[in-house]
Amino acid sequence: MSYILGIESSCDETACAIVKDGYEVLSSIVASQIAKHAVHGGVVPELAAREHLKGCKVVVETALKEANLTMEDIDAVAVTQGPGLMPALLVGINFAKGLAMGYNKPIIGVNHFLAHIYGAFLGDGKEDLENPDSYPILALVVSGGHSSLLLLERDGKATHLGWTIDDAAGEALDKGAKLLGLGYPGGPIMQKTGEGGDNKRFNFPRPLTGAAGKALSEEHKYNFSFSGIKTALLYQSKFLEESGEKIEGQLLQDIVASYQEAIVDVLSKKAIKAAKDFKAKTIVVAGGVACNKVLRERMAELTPKGVKLRIAKPVNCTDNAAMVAGIGYHHFMNKEFSELNFDAYARLPEISEVPFIK
Repeated sequence: MSYILGIESSCDETACAIVKDGYEVLSSIVASQIAKHAVHGGVVPELAAREHLKGCKVVVETALKEANLTMEDIDAVAVTQGPGLMPALLVGINFAKGLAMGYNKPIIGVNHFLAHIYGAFLGDGKEDLENPDSYPILALVVSGGHSSLLLLERDGKATHLGWTIDDAAGEALDKGAKLLGLGYPGGPIMQKTGEGGDNKRFNFPRPLTGAAGKALSEEHKYNFSFSGIKTALLYQSKFLEESGEKIEGQLLQDIVASYQEAIVDVLSKKAIKAAKDFKAKTIVVAGGVACNKVLRERMAELTPKGVKLRIAKPVNCTDNAAMVAGIGYHHFMNKEFSELNFDAYARLPEISEVPFIK
């Protein structure tokens, strides 16, 4: 029996969780900073770091209390090492280092991107991960910083098939919401605003899909690009305003629904194509944008018969520490510990294997 304490501070959520044996979440505490950043229309890294400084001790104490454990019961401390905002990451990492040193516990630096994938297996996912018939697994990771496709094999090897060449899907939703004056964070607001809207009223582009009649190059077959959709929204909004239209009411619902539809259409079709091309037996959808109701329904609708679809529970989609502690358990069992002088990294490193498949 192993208890891993996880700490997450990669962006604007200060979180701590305790996970037993890699799957059972005993506590998961998240202190949100949304209200602090909303007035700025997006995350301010320095402000996020200051809030993490205030929040780390509180979330750790609360997580331990909720799990009815003490630091003496904890086997290892796992913390998000990257990718993320450097000022924010450093606060969580240094707090985790102090905690590990103070209680003589091993420390584990965790890849936030892979933790999102693992988040889809928290709770009841052990059987799927250990079942040879689940492989290969095609993971679609969609968040504010990532829109990526990763292929996972039974031996733990991983191949990055595609990623965004500019804006990620979550970033496009946030910027779209800001452009329309809807506020922050954009994802939930766009979903709510688009409900009841006509998603076919405006034909926004589907970049890197060949939909525009231009042949898609082999190198971009599984890549994403959302900057063009965002630019199209800008021009469409300006055109409507210059024509004397007020973007409100049904018109607002329609333009948001159409914009969201373009993003979901690209994500779902690219993921399904990759799954078919590589004969995936399981499709995993994870990351903050995986909370989006339209994307969840579309993936369920398009997933081929005989292929299992595993979408992370909404509570495990957005940044949280349970996914960090969960994947940390596998590093712990593999005796993959970090030195105390390890540093944060802002960008996603090359991924060739994952710790939770052996």
